[in-house]
Amino acid sequence: MVGRMARSSLQTVLKLVNSLIGLAGMGMILFSLWMIRGWYKQFGSSDSNPPWFIFTFLGLGVFFCFITCSGHIAAETVNGHCLSCYTVLLFFILILEAAIVADIFLNGNWEEDFPEDPTGKFDELKSFVRSNAEMCEWVSLSVVAAQAVSVFLAMVLRALGPDPGSYYDSDDELVPTRLPLLRNQSQHATYPIDPNLSQQGASWNIKIHDKANN
Repeated sequence: MVGRMARSSLQTVLKLVNSLIGLAGMGMILFSLWMIRGWYKQFGSSDSNPPWFIFTFLGLGVFFCFITCSGHIAAETVNGHCLSCYTVLLFFILILEAAIVADIFLNGNWEEDFPEDPTGKFDELKSFVRSNAEMCEWVSLSVVAAQAVSVFLAMVLRALGPDPGSYYDSDDELVPTRLPLLRNQSQHATYPIDPNLSQQGASWNIKIHDKANN
């Protein structure tokens, strides 16, 4: 009973923390669509394509939403394979984020590692991040913390495994397995016999036998 309650609590917490990753993904998708709309308003008549970082944001947002859906399925079913795939995806995202942060802080020329942006929109994005540095830091730390906690909870749920009682939705499913035992018991059941009836039957047999001899 305690194990079932702990497992249910972990499932609920994992779903809540996993929802933060989905919210971050939807925010990235909306922000990407807003940048695409602004780009087409300004450069719609030109033959150039939208900048690379817009599609990067859009792809990451879709990937975050996909991870959120897979995390909810894994948390609901407590399936070992689903939890393993979910953990691997989150671990890959964490490594990628750590590599980007390390490159920005340790490499003074980190901007040269990214493709060039002739439209200048990337500079506008950097200016927006710098002007709202505190808010961006809190959002980034919240998303990274949610990812780390989700990995930990998924590993704990995988170690606990599914609830053994979840395979039986009701007691009706167990009745067919018990029917053979009931049938065997009914076949081998003994019924009490009244001794008076047996004595009466014996006396009737004696009288019939005497009449036959006479």
